[in-house]
Amino acid sequence: MPHVHVRARRHPSIGGTMANDRAARRVPEPSSSVDVVGEHSQFRLDLERVRFSPYFSRLSAVTQVIAQPGAGPLIHNRLTHSIKVTAVARAIAVAFPDTSRDAARLASDHGCDAVVVQAAASAHDLGHPPFGHLGERVLDRLAREELGLADGFEGNAQSYRILATLDVTEESPHGLNLTAAVRAAVAKYPWTRFADVSPLAGGRLPRGMRRAAGGVDIGKFSAYDLDAVDLADARRGLPAFQQSLECSIMDLADDIAYSIHDVDDFYRAGLLSQGAVAREFRGWLDGAAGLRDLADADLARRGAPAGAALEGLRRKLVRSDPWIADADAFAAAVDVVADDLVDGLLASPFDGSIASERALSSFTNRWINHLQTSVVPAPADEPRTGLVMLDRLAWHEVEVLKFVHRHFILDRADIAMYQRGLSRVLTRAVKGLTAWVTDDIDRHRVPERLRELVELASEGYARVRAARPEGVPVPEASDIARLGVGRGVVDYIASLSDDQALAVSEAIDGRPDRLWDIGQSL
Repeated sequence: MPHVHVRARRHPSIGGTMANDRAARRVPEPSSSVDVVGEHSQFRLDLERVRFSPYFSRLSAVTQVIAQPGAGPLIHNRLTHSIKVTAVARAIAVAFPDTSRDAARLASDHGCDAVVVQAAASAHDLGHPPFGHLGERVLDRLAREELGLADGFEGNAQSYRILATLDVTEESPHGLNLTAAVRAAVAKYPWTRFADVSPLAGGRLPRGMRRAAGGVDIGKFSAYDLDAVDLADARRGLPAFQQSLECSIMDLADDIAYSIHDVDDFYRAGLLSQGAVAREFRGWLDGAAGLRDLADADLARRGAPAGAALEGLRRKLVRSDPWIADADAFAAAVDVVADDLVDGLLASPFDGSIASERALSSFTNRWINHLQTSVVPAPADEPRTGLVMLDRLAWHEVEVLKFVHRHFILDRADIAMYQRGLSRVLTRAVKGLTAWVTDDIDRHRVPERLRELVELASEGYARVRAARPEGVPVPEASDIARLGVGRGVVDYIASLSDDQALAVSEAIDGRPDRLWDIGQSL
């Protein structure tokens, strides 16, 4: 990557040094004050609170991409993914300050505590609902269209809601009462769905936002309106729309693990065809010049030449990220992935033997080590990245690796059919539980946890109406009960495992097949 002068981005409100209240908690805890145990130990306490949380344990039964029952027990779930993200994030945080003088200055100015990064990485997926990203999309649609929740559902915002409000510790009436540094490090998209984006007018938008008719559409965000005050408190002193350094490291680690472990899963499950992948990669490498002459519509049509999908990816990267997208780097990344994945790993189908396990382990470790040592300070004032980034070649390599699972797995008709079935499961559960909670005759029998979550959400909306915090939409008094039911139902369903969601959906639909599987877990 050509040398780019990097200017350490400073916090304007704190004179260029990191805030001195990184270990502050919303509710003071005298028995574990910073003076007694030290800032680093405060962060260690946060890490333990996250890892001992039932929401963390639940991730072992939540789909990453492929459901375990259909692909075997060695496929990643949300828990194993989170553990591996944590390992990658810690390795980056420990090594990064020593990679260059710019990196050392960035770490000194902003804080680069490996335990903060570990805690954030452990917590980053707590809010993912049943059935992976499909569940996130379905719940968002239902929350907005059926329940009237303007800010819908978002997995990152749900993770923050768990930490700030839903989980419990004896030290605080609500939430885990984590330090400001850890809460800020979890916020990958540090704004709400209806944040004031006027300061971004005319420039490139951060990831998670896109320009749409009439304004900016915010698809990714890290806090609902109910938790906006908590997020603002955690990020006091940080520039608007910019991740903390520790959050940027966690975010990169998530991207690295996601790009590699999905390939791992699909290869292990026998879903990646060496022939199909080789045809696409060789088609682009051998015919890139001709593919560049095709119109976008020709690339997308059925029967498009081999390599058309990769050419479509190249053009998408140029449109969305011109600040880093580069034709030579893209070609080099396609060549590297073709050599190591297509002609290397996929050349021999996975058969469960020691040899195939060794080949897969070698592939995974080689890529993880390469990518986690490719982290560099980001150019100043580029909204499409955090304070750190992958170097130019590594950035393109990750995009090409993610292309493999998107193009060859997620668009398959059999997976799409299965996902449509799962969307019906969540729809039944949302509509059935909402009807139950609002049934004047039978609502006294709803699960206790659901009743508590509805009350908690209703109290939250009432507090917002009373306090009227700046930048947060204020609900009408007549809407508080309805909003509380909607958010409470969403909080409840999002906290279920895959199997629990299936059982609840079937039971509330009057199907007795799995009635006793639910037990007391409601």
